[in-house]
Amino acid sequence: MGNKGLLLQRNHKSMSAIRLAESRLPTTFGEFTMITYESGKRDMPHIVLHNLTEKRDVTDIRIHSECMTGDVFGSLRCDCGEQLHHSMEHIAKHGGVLIYLRQEGRGIGLVNKLKAYNLQDEGMDTVMANVVLGFHPDERSYDEAVAILNDLGISSVRVLTNNPEKLDALTQAGIEVAGRLGIEVKAGSENAGYLHTKKVSFGHLLGLDPKSE
Repeated sequence: MGNKGLLLQRNHKSMSAIRLAESRLPTTFGEFTMITYESGKRDMPHIVLHNLTEKRDVTDIRIHSECMTGDVFGSLRCDCGEQLHHSMEHIAKHGGVLIYLRQEGRGIGLVNKLKAYNLQDEGMDTVMANVVLGFHPDERSYDEAVAILNDLGISSVRVLTNNPEKLDALTQAGIEVAGRLGIEVKAGSENAGYLHTKKVSFGHLLGLDPKSE
């Protein structure tokens, strides 16, 4: 694993997840138990939705970073809302855990995300827009997701994702990644460039229609 990987693993194991409250949550996709976890942001806890009724050898999970524009308002600029709803439907049907991290705009926050949108409308891609605003292309961390999985007693997962960075973060933290389930969203006129950047610049495992690239 190497010294860096060992250090990451120790850091992940030393982080603890603080539960705040939990309750039953019936939804249009099915019934879940909702658990809120301390995030360090007032009134913005990390959220877990699960329907685990028994301990599993391998648990299907989705680590989803908050996207208010896509998740709540149905923005066509990204594929986030569709990925979230697909994951909820899958977990409601097959069992598993959704971890909703408060990392809006790849970690730059909603206000800066809207500023990045304006730069994208001027011709920049998502990477360059973030850099021009003074941020890294992706400011996110998955340490707290690992801490939540540890709190839930989950050590082997099958991940609903296209993002190899999430798989690497889990593996380096000592979580066994037993498999991956891709979430392919059809590219449209508003999000084709966004999806192309995900594939080319971030290495997301997407099989895009060549016409959208």
